Amino acid sequence: MNITVLAVGTKMPRWVDEAVAEYAKRFGRDVRYVLREIKPEKRGAGVNAAQGMAAEEKRILEALPDGAYLVVLDERGKAPTSVELAGYLKDWRQSGEHICFVIGGADGMTDALKQKARLMLRLSSLTLPHGMVRVLLTEQLYRAVSILHNHPYHRE
Repeated sequence: MNITVLAVGTKMPRWVDEAVAEYAKRFGRDVRYVLREIKPEKRGAGVNAAQGMAAEEKRILEALPDGAYLVVLDERGKAPTSVELAGYLKDWRQSGEHICFVIGGADGMTDALKQKARLMLRLSSLTLPHGMVRVLLTEQLYRAVSILHNHPYHRE
């Protein structure tokens, strides 16, 4: 299974990169996990939030793997349990889908990008820092895979 995460933002703290790398290596051979950083648009000097999100949308669409099943993270998305997320992964794996999750920038994502998504998910009702979202998403994807493999990492 191929999972790509496109995350707007660069230069995360070392702990973020280390935590993402730790969970990513746990996937093993079953999952090819890639996190790609998307350069954020600088705000100010005549660039407002809408213009910035439009520029970021263009970069996201250029980085989107061909034919990928697009999942955007948004505060208004569905909030699955870990077991429900595992169910999504099982369905995507069976259909051979390349899954691409998108983490937007500081101002979020354009409505046009959200409408292109086949699924909108949220990890929490709380507002989270972008680095934390990367770690949390990667951990939850690993947890979902471990559920599918009946690995004892997840406990009910």
